[in-house]
Amino acid sequence: MSKLLVVTLALQGFLATAAWADTLDMSPAEARERFEQPGKPARGMSQERVERDFGEPQSRRSAVGDPPISRWEYADFIVYFEYDKVIHSVSKR
Repeated sequence: MSKLLVVTLALQGFLATAAWADTLDMSPAEARERFEQPGKPARGMSQERVERDFGEPQSRRSAVGDPPISRWEYADFIVYFEYDKVIHSVSKR
């Protein structure tokens, strides 16, 4: 009987906590702005545009895997591409 009481109380505590959760509601444009980093290529940019806006990379790594993922290294950041579109830009340490 005591095990049933403990499980019941634990479940009630969990459900009460879940009821207090907030929902973050953003438009796609707001979400994109929130995660874009100034001074780095944005998700979805083409390789052509990255090169035009940021110049020639210091090095380029050939695509590997399926889908093919390649990367370009700049002085301050690295850009990852899937096919020819940016999927992520990260700062170098």
